[in-house]
Amino acid sequence: MKAEELRGMSVDELLAREGELVEELFRLRLKRATAQLPNPMKVRETKRDLARVKTVLRARTAGGGAAS
Repeated sequence: MKAEELRGMSVDELLAREGELVEELFRLRLKRATAQLPNPMKVRETKRDLARVKTVLRARTAGGGAAS
């Protein structure tokens, strides 16, 4: 997911996306621990997407919405 796509989303959509990514990361880590994960790079990709979402959310809340 690109940062430009995230900047176009509302705060509610970003919070929902953050929750989805946290759940997905949990499932991926569980699969990795049980050796059932076919693509281990998916964990890294998901972590980076989550960081992007959190960065955009933080910019909006810290800037008072000016960064939107």
